[in-house]
Amino acid sequence: MEFSMIFLVSNILLLLSSSAFAKTVSPPAPALSPTPTPAPAPAPDFVNLTELLSVAGPFHTFLQYLESTKVLDTFQNQANNTEEGITIFVPKDSAFASLKKPSLSKLKDDQIKQVILFHALPHFYSLADFKNLSQTSLTPTFAGGDYTLNFTDDSGSVRINSGWSITKVTSAVHATDPVAIYQVDKVLLPEAIFGTDIPPVPAPAPTPDIAPAADSPTAHSAADSKSSSPSSSPDGSSSYKITSYGIWCNIVLATFGVVVMLL
Repeated sequence: MEFSMIFLVSNILLLLSSSAFAKTVSPPAPALSPTPTPAPAPAPDFVNLTELLSVAGPFHTFLQYLESTKVLDTFQNQANNTEEGITIFVPKDSAFASLKKPSLSKLKDDQIKQVILFHALPHFYSLADFKNLSQTSLTPTFAGGDYTLNFTDDSGSVRINSGWSITKVTSAVHATDPVAIYQVDKVLLPEAIFGTDIPPVPAPAPTPDIAPAADSPTAHSAADSKSSSPSSSPDGSSSYKITSYGIWCNIVLATFGVVVMLL
């Protein structure tokens, strides 16, 4: 009897401890799938300004100035390491060769560097952007300070006024954000270096007037000599005819008289 009671109590305690253990031990949580990491944005293509300027143009003179003044490093950094981008106006070799007065050869090194910096804007501008840019009076350049440019857009034709020179954009060498390179037909010369005593643009040579042939002295002389010639005058011709007619009449009358006398 006592053994049965002990066995029954033991089973009850075992059941109670099993249910308590089942309540405290929770089933393992289902495994969560890992959150996918977004792919990084593709890095923009590196723009090599030296390569672009070496292929197009020819822009050898401008590229030499970029390298000798170390401005190439400034432009290259702006092109590839900033969000603003860059816009560069590049004169052809013939534009530098046509510079007579003033000449860049008389400038100091720091002045030449400012002239080259003057050919770039610290922002990317497409050709369509110049229409809005033309509504502003002055646009700052990389040279800073008073080194500003004035733009006008005439039905898509972009003109640039630097003070000393007025040029136009003739073609787009490269126009993909963040770098725009435009060819111009003149070197941009700043007033901050060359002053405001800008020489006037020479007027085109006038076309010489050609007098009509009838008004030339030779024509008058020929006409006068022809009119004064006896053979060509109307009076001389008519008097010659009258004289000849009189001689023939006299000959006919004389012949007629001789015939009458013989009869």
